[in-house]
Amino acid sequence: MAVLVTGGAGYIGSHMVWALLEAGEEVVVLDRLSTGFEWAVAPEARLFVGDVGDTGLVSSLIANHAVDAIVHFAGSVVVPESIADPLLYYDNNTARSRTLIETAVRNGVRNFVFSSSAAVYGSVGAEPVQESHPCNPDSPYGMSKLMTETILQDAALAHDFRYAALRYFNVAGADPEGRTGQSTKGATHLIKVACEAALGKRGHIEVFGTDYDTPDGTCIRDYIHVTDLVKAHLHALESLRRTGESLVANCGYGRGYSVLEVLDCVKRVTGRTLDVRYAARREGDAEAVVANSDRARGILGWRPEHANLDRIVASAFSWEEDLLRRNSPKASA
Repeated sequence: MAVLVTGGAGYIGSHMVWALLEAGEEVVVLDRLSTGFEWAVAPEARLFVGDVGDTGLVSSLIANHAVDAIVHFAGSVVVPESIADPLLYYDNNTARSRTLIETAVRNGVRNFVFSSSAAVYGSVGAEPVQESHPCNPDSPYGMSKLMTETILQDAALAHDFRYAALRYFNVAGADPEGRTGQSTKGATHLIKVACEAALGKRGHIEVFGTDYDTPDGTCIRDYIHVTDLVKAHLHALESLRRTGESLVANCGYGRGYSVLEVLDCVKRVTGRTLDVRYAARREGDAEAVVANSDRARGILGWRPEHANLDRIVASAFSWEEDLLRRNSPKASA
């Protein structure tokens, strides 16, 4: 039996592939390499270049590799872009996910782990939010994730099919062993952008909005190390196989940090200065979102091991240094 990882050449997906292999799973990766990289895929995994909406390709992968579970990361993730081009997000994140789910059901794949997002909640304040909280997305990105959750829920009611939708908060950091990390050019993740600025890869870093109703006026987020996040996916997959029960669970640490607190942490950990510039609010950004992860801890037995902002930043910065060495003229000579 094998696990099919969509988007497995991307940031979170590539970490997931390593974790699955270490757990003794056979892994098949499907990625169209629009933002992912072939080199980021663990060599023991089988990589196929293609789209999750290609029903023929997905069906053949399921049949040829005896796929019994799908872990679905493929999708678009930039909130401002989703506001500027909502139809792209409803196509790539929702419509193609619907097609993938249908293909899974038709081919007898019963277990499906979905990469959802805290963006489904919208702005809920600094108090940790539970999964039962009403969902009110602030962006087409968040809505595209919520719509896919609804499709999964309805499919599970109608078919022999179960799912785990993991709503994760702000993912950051890199593999502690230095095998993979966030490598997408032009990425918008705050910690990655700040680490790039600390290394001179970017001339400055912008803070979007200083007039939010928060202690320092900037947005508050719950940052989770990517290694802890993929561990939650492993637990979710094990739970689906063992219990056959679907679930929705938050993945975060329950501690929020403002944008300025994160930038201070980057400066402290790296010993570098940052050229910080202030700009108007960015449409679609929630004021504050922090996770209550009691369900993941209780039902899945999830126990984070990297719940420390300094550690997250240090691993992200180390990865950026590695990328700088990889891309230097001497390294490519």
